[in-house]
Amino acid sequence: MAEAVRVEIRCSGSGGQGILLAAAIMAEAAAALGRQVVQTQSYGPEARGGASKAEVIVSDEPIDYPEVQQPDVSLVLSQAAYDKYAGDTKPGGLLVYDSGLVEPDPADESLVRCGLPFTQAAGDELGKKMVTNIVAVGALVAVSGVLPEDAVREAVVSRVPARFRELNEQAYGLGLRLGEEAVAMLATSSASRTS
Repeated sequence: MAEAVRVEIRCSGSGGQGILLAAAIMAEAAAALGRQVVQTQSYGPEARGGASKAEVIVSDEPIDYPEVQQPDVSLVLSQAAYDKYAGDTKPGGLLVYDSGLVEPDPADESLVRCGLPFTQAAGDELGKKMVTNIVAVGALVAVSGVLPEDAVREAVVSRVPARFRELNEQAYGLGLRLGEEAVAMLATSSASRTS
């Protein structure tokens, strides 16, 4: 995906899960690379607890229409967000979701799905579920290849308060590790099916 001229990314979850920050980090990383970027967000009327989304368009050319229509990549952190937004993902697109909170439709084979335990890993390995969004960003970067790891790491560091930088860097590293492990497992299972 890193070679694409235009990539549409949607982050969705429940209000309070840090969806806006996740999208802002990716937008900042893309802008730092000199790419054209638009970032938008919308919240359901319920705000905290309701389905919310934040979107990023990254392009090598001027962005003439700033709305995400069919995301190439969707990050989903709640069942309500999956039910409301995942169906918009482009056929063949990538759906990265929190496997502990989201149960995707098993009959839907139109997407490449990657479920990882973001919330559980943040709680178990870092003792802080509040950084689940940063774990998810790291995994999305590793799985999608949509942005370089270092550019996103720099955006994480610049977007969080100084007292939380170390924790967020650890969360991002944890997400990268989870994503890399998922990619390796997919490659292994794909290779075993073809032999």
